[in-house]
Amino acid sequence: MDAFLLAHEPILRLGSFFVVLLAMAAAEVVSPRRRREIPRLLRWANNLALVALDTAILRLGLPVLAVGAALWAESARAGLFHLLDPPRWLAIAATVVVLDLLVYAQHRLFHAVPVLWRVHRVHHADLEFDVTTGVRFHPIEILLSMLLKTAAVVALGAPPEAVVLFEIVLNAMALFTHSNVKLPERVEALLRLVVVTPDMHRVHHSVRPIETDSNFGFNLSLWDRLFGTYRPAPFGGHEGMIIGIELFREPRELWLDRMLTQPFRGAASGRGRRIERGEADERAIERADEAARVAARELVDEGPPGARPREQTP
Repeated sequence: MDAFLLAHEPILRLGSFFVVLLAMAAAEVVSPRRRREIPRLLRWANNLALVALDTAILRLGLPVLAVGAALWAESARAGLFHLLDPPRWLAIAATVVVLDLLVYAQHRLFHAVPVLWRVHRVHHADLEFDVTTGVRFHPIEILLSMLLKTAAVVALGAPPEAVVLFEIVLNAMALFTHSNVKLPERVEALLRLVVVTPDMHRVHHSVRPIETDSNFGFNLSLWDRLFGTYRPAPFGGHEGMIIGIELFREPRELWLDRMLTQPFRGAASGRGRRIERGEADERAIERADEAARVAARELVDEGPPGARPREQTP
């Protein structure tokens, strides 16, 4: 079983990744949540090129990934679960929940620490929000995340099959929660009681800092509710909200070469860090709010520049 997992883990992960990617891409075409403004080819080509680069660097830089660490911990009887010796099913369930909490905590850390925010803001600099945003991470962040995950797996003595399961869930939920899909309101509300939904996570990609610093979870919605970071909806609604960060607004920033250099350009402070109640932050929020209102009005008015705005019902 262990040898099978180690040999087939990449196939299992890649297979599930492509199935979910294609399913959510099709759903975005059938039932989009927001109107697309930027050509899909530009964003998809560069976002997917980044994930291909991440995968290559990860395999070269850390040849023993989380599953390999779990196999080693099991052979060495290392970690908490080997000391406590709980039932296998309980160890598997606990591993998935604990690693989910770890991702939530790591996400908050990457927003709070300026040098980590520099790396993580590559993910937030996407000017639109769709399924490929879920794989848009700088290689440095991918490496740091894998190191933290591997350390947690060894400390827990996590069962290898639990780590494989978690990796599949991590990939699938990253694609699902970032998809530009409009779910039926009833379905969305019911799902959100348990897991993060696209509407819930989209708030996190707002240009407004108070919204960027909310809804950090990737799978279970419990953590945001429990730790007070839950925000149900964005200011002005999902159709009017502005995606991204103020620092990188040019379409040229969507290219792979620019994404790779974004951590090293501009100030470390700014959009996406925890808000300090100062005048600068209040002015930034006011500017973003006004921009959101203008964008919302343009979406309502619809039509070419100079056209008479459509009459609205009071």
